Amino acid sequence: MITLIGLGPMGQAMVRVLLENGHGVTVWNRTAARADDVVAAGAVRAATPADAVAASDLVLLSLTDYAAMYDILGKAEDALAGKVIVNLSSDTPEKTREAADWVKARGGQFIAGGVMVPAELVGKDEAYVFYSGPADVFEKHRETLALIGRPDFLGEDVRLAQLFYQAQLDIFLTSLSVFLHASALVRSAGVPAQKFLPYAKDNFTMMDFYLDAAVEQIENGEHPGDDANVTMMGATADHIVQASRDAGVDLALPEAVKSHYDRAIAAGHGRSSWTSLFEIIKADRK
Repeated sequence: MITLIGLGPMGQAMVRVLLENGHGVTVWNRTAARADDVVAAGAVRAATPADAVAASDLVLLSLTDYAAMYDILGKAEDALAGKVIVNLSSDTPEKTREAADWVKARGGQFIAGGVMVPAELVGKDEAYVFYSGPADVFEKHRETLALIGRPDFLGEDVRLAQLFYQAQLDIFLTSLSVFLHASALVRSAGVPAQKFLPYAKDNFTMMDFYLDAAVEQIENGEHPGDDANVTMMGATADHIVQASRDAGVDLALPEAVKSHYDRAIAAGHGRSSWTSLFEIIKADRK
């Protein structure tokens, strides 16, 4: 038996995958009616969070954030001893560490996770999930967790799953925003987004070309600017801001990008590669 708490679209998708693979599943949700469909499919409805936790050794959480974990499991603290809590909710790495400590203080074990696909792809070949926490606990449940998606275990530092999860979403959300900004820039001249779309797709596909060399330069801390230096690309960033201003398009995103180039130039990286912006962005910058 497995317990799953939180029956939004993602939670419901996980319940269905587990049921389809022969697992008994106990469920609980604050809005009880959300359990109706999965109960009709074979899940068992728990009356309370404590009943849900008591029903299984493995408890999966699919909630809005980690604060919801305290709201719910705070009503089931006496049932947590000996349980494995796998929190697949989204939050910050530091809040993940705090949550792990909270569960451990109540006798449970904690695994953090981040599901990297939308609900409709849970359990499909495209699905993968970041995990971190005690390796022996994760390995004990790897086979079951693999039903949700390919399990990528990142290590025993419990913060790592959410760190990778948020880093991936950083790329994803920024990419969506920049596509909308570029589409708005083109639309300002009366050009429909559909006409711009194939060029945008080409651009996103081409981005892969730059990443291997960029990582090598980041890791080496060396940023030769023979092909595309910061001064040159900073001028382009300035042109994007000016074009956006002239078009009446929102300036927040291009100004944020321009600020990286401005600060890199001010720090003496004008002749260096665009990858030297990493030295401005990273946490341990001087």
